Amino acid sequence: MFRLNDKAFKILRDEVEKCAAKDYLAGDAKRRIVLKRLEKMRHQVGSRAKQEDLRTIIKDIFPDFSENVLHKAAKANRSLIPLKLLTFAFAGLAGVAGVVWVANLPYPMIRRPVARTAPLLLLPSYFSMDRNYREAIAHVEQADQLINKATSLADFELGEQKVKIARKNLDALPVWFLGYEPQLIRTLYNFSWKFTFDEFEAARKSVGRMEATIFQQKNAMSQLETSEATLQQAKQNYKGASTSTEKQAAISAWQTSMDELAQIPPATLAGKMAKTKLKAYQRDFRQVSGLIAGNNRTNNLIGAAKQFAFAAAQMGQNPPHNVTRWQQCENMWKLAIQRLQSVPLEDPGYLEAQSLLATYSNNLATIQIRRQAEANSVRALEQAEGKIQRLLASTPTNANSVNRNLTMSQLQGIINQLRKVQTGTTAYTEAQTLLKSAENKLKQL
Repeated sequence: MFRLNDKAFKILRDEVEKCAAKDYLAGDAKRRIVLKRLEKMRHQVGSRAKQEDLRTIIKDIFPDFSENVLHKAAKANRSLIPLKLLTFAFAGLAGVAGVVWVANLPYPMIRRPVARTAPLLLLPSYFSMDRNYREAIAHVEQADQLINKATSLADFELGEQKVKIARKNLDALPVWFLGYEPQLIRTLYNFSWKFTFDEFEAARKSVGRMEATIFQQKNAMSQLETSEATLQQAKQNYKGASTSTEKQAAISAWQTSMDELAQIPPATLAGKMAKTKLKAYQRDFRQVSGLIAGNNRTNNLIGAAKQFAFAAAQMGQNPPHNVTRWQQCENMWKLAIQRLQSVPLEDPGYLEAQSLLATYSNNLATIQIRRQAEANSVRALEQAEGKIQRLLASTPTNANSVNRNLTMSQLQGIINQLRKVQTGTTAYTEAQTLLKSAENKLKQL
């Protein structure tokens, strides 16, 4: 044993520091000397230093060192129990503990003789079994409430902890004890042991069922988290998609994730959560798929309208054309316009359809004007030709017999009729030829 223990050293050191602080000139040197002496005593082996020993090594350096502190340090430095006695006490306690430990081992060949001769030695194991029994029952009941009536993932996590503790408590109960030991204990101590082998088996089966339930619940929750993550990623991909192919791929992934959510066992907490969330996901999906369907429908209508418009434009090239061709061209523009008018207001392509509709309506109006001009010009030419035929039929062969004024009037009527033929029509060229001839005849008269 060392002459100065740590507690006494700290008491003396604190007082040395105070005394050194009061001596501004040599305080630091004195402090080092005293602390060096104390450190030396601290590492010396021998009998504990008393108050006189401490006074001897300190007072010559610090005459004003507090006697109360010396007394306190000496008291703290005492050895209350002799080392040998303490060693023997520890050895005795260890021996007794070893005997009790051996007596409480879970082996009937050891416990039976002890139970007949010194049953008190078995109290630790009985106390342990009783504690584990009570804790097992309590933890099984708590786990049953948390797992079978869970409302959140936290309930399952806490229930899983309770199941593990209950399993540990049950494992600490020796099965062999339940067969014969309760009768012996009732005989010795006259108390009732209610935990039978059947109850033990029932508790273990209950724990096993709850462990299986936890396993299923955790798998279902993992499936829910995975499917939700995939679904959210699909939604993000859809928002960021720039092409129809990318959008279609995102929609397919979205649909697959919803199918996986629907396959989660409905009896699990994850299944109940998935059922609630699936309604919202399906609502969003219907909106998106409705937009896609509307967009596809709009694209189809606009595409068809463009095809009719292209055919109409092709048909209207290289005029002039007769009325029938202009009518066919007009019908093509009308079909294109009908397709555009079928695009609903809420569809994404509505604005594009309206823009094309304005262009196509203008083209239709132009074609209608040209068709009407063609019809009017052909009719005017036909009427002029009729007048020419009548003029020729009424003109006498003898030039002297011609009624000059009547002929001039008829020629002027023919000229006026021919001038009604518009440019850009099929009748225009022929009308111009007849017009020049009629004007020349009129000049001759």
